[in-house]
Amino acid sequence: MSENNKSVKNFVQGVFNAEDNSAAKLQEEQKIKYSRLAIKMFHTGVLSPKEMFLPAIGEFATKLLKGVDVYRTLYFVNVLKIDMVYVTVILSLISIYDMLNNPLMGAIYDKTRTRWGKARPYIIFGSIPYFASTFLLYSGALFLGNTAGDDPKKIIFVFTMLFIQETFSTIYNIPRGNLLSLQTANPQDRINVGLLQTYIGEVASQGVYTLFGPLMELNNKGYINLPMSYVFAGLATLSCSIGAIGNIAMAIGCQERIALQPKPAPITKTMFYVLKNKYALRNFIANFAVSWWSNGGYSWDVVTQQEIFGGSIPSAIAYLPYNALDMPSAALIPKFRKIFKDNNKNALITLRLWDIVVGLAMVVFGIPLIKITPNGKKPWPVIGIYALFYGLNGLNNGPANVFESEVGREINDYTEYVTGERPDGTVNILTDLISKVTSPINAAFTIFLFKWSGYDPTIPMTPWSQGNVDVYKKVFFLFVGIHNFPSIIRVIPYFFYDLVGEKREKMYVALNERRALLAKEQTVNENILEMMENLEENVEVK
Repeated sequence: MSENNKSVKNFVQGVFNAEDNSAAKLQEEQKIKYSRLAIKMFHTGVLSPKEMFLPAIGEFATKLLKGVDVYRTLYFVNVLKIDMVYVTVILSLISIYDMLNNPLMGAIYDKTRTRWGKARPYIIFGSIPYFASTFLLYSGALFLGNTAGDDPKKIIFVFTMLFIQETFSTIYNIPRGNLLSLQTANPQDRINVGLLQTYIGEVASQGVYTLFGPLMELNNKGYINLPMSYVFAGLATLSCSIGAIGNIAMAIGCQERIALQPKPAPITKTMFYVLKNKYALRNFIANFAVSWWSNGGYSWDVVTQQEIFGGSIPSAIAYLPYNALDMPSAALIPKFRKIFKDNNKNALITLRLWDIVVGLAMVVFGIPLIKITPNGKKPWPVIGIYALFYGLNGLNNGPANVFESEVGREINDYTEYVTGERPDGTVNILTDLISKVTSPINAAFTIFLFKWSGYDPTIPMTPWSQGNVDVYKKVFFLFVGIHNFPSIIRVIPYFFYDLVGEKREKMYVALNERRALLAKEQTVNENILEMMENLEENVEVK
């Protein structure tokens, strides 16, 4: 082999193959001492009831705020009355800042090693300013007044609050999203927590949706005089108060038990670790391919409920099957695990294809039924179609979310398996930076779709107030149909996902063997040693 060919081969191996200090490269003599303990770590749950419940409370708080965030653009345009063009520009600038902010926080997070853990300090001290800035953002209409849509005070206020919110969102959310992976290596533990988070989180988000729609309708029809500025401020007060308390309680009450590399690799290396993780690389390519896609950036769900369905009562009927099946669907998780024999890949693909088919059915059968009806009659046919297919979506919602979360954690664990590092913060830097290339296209597409719809947001939301059936057909498509193309692309990589069965278990056993070595050979936190000692009581270590 020529020197050039050797150089190319060494480069390719260096970029794509496992690192020398990874679990994948552990020598048999290094790990045999802890082999049975490693198997025990994979199969034994270690989370206490409190540690399962507190993340669910944190998720409840987070989903409350996400429920409010669904109406963020509506708040900017209809309540603060900022022109949609300015809103799009502001969000684009924040997206650019996010591109710079995420790598910095990711690098800091990955290098963090404290006696309290890796993620917990950031959750405790980052959640307060995050929720405080969010509260101020949604309370701004109370003191900014009803000025022009291009008022510099409004624009500067929204930009400043979003800037602060985005800063602390990164500081708080990267650690929060990885806390469960640092608590336990047991898949059943993680699925149980995901089950509770799904149940309780859906209660929170559905509570916001149930409250918001009727309040808006009663205001629009003049039955009550409760300005939407007070509605947003009230919801923000509730969600941000519970958010700060719930997430701090989660961080204080949950232990980190996973032993990490004492001295992490430099950022210049870890940012390219996505190339070593074939599963993450495939997902990145799929996400990058659709990163420019948008639904027009407006609350089309609210428009559909208030103007096409005809208000809160018919909307409640349209959502009734989904709301009735959403939370109980989590009870199907054990059944799906049994059907697919713990093959998370097959379960996830089946459930996501289910969602795609349901979404396409709503478009194909729903849009032709949208008609402006005389004499104030309600469009019950389209309501019936939506209720049927959205109910089918709710039937698989709990299992789909849990399996997708667990597959995501497995992919992150695979990075640790082939690199010896857990760069949860910096491994996505490269993917984030490249995906931001499409941000200008996304912004332009958002403006195009908003204009394409022909929808006029200055007209009060009452049934058929736009007076144009073509506008409402486009609105319904932007609500239920436009997300199907990205969904189809994003599910493709999972057809090539082979981290299942024996291969998956061998990965976790090797990871746990390496973690046991690290824990015994390095100075680690007492929680890790306590867990290992408890497990060693029931296993004879060779």
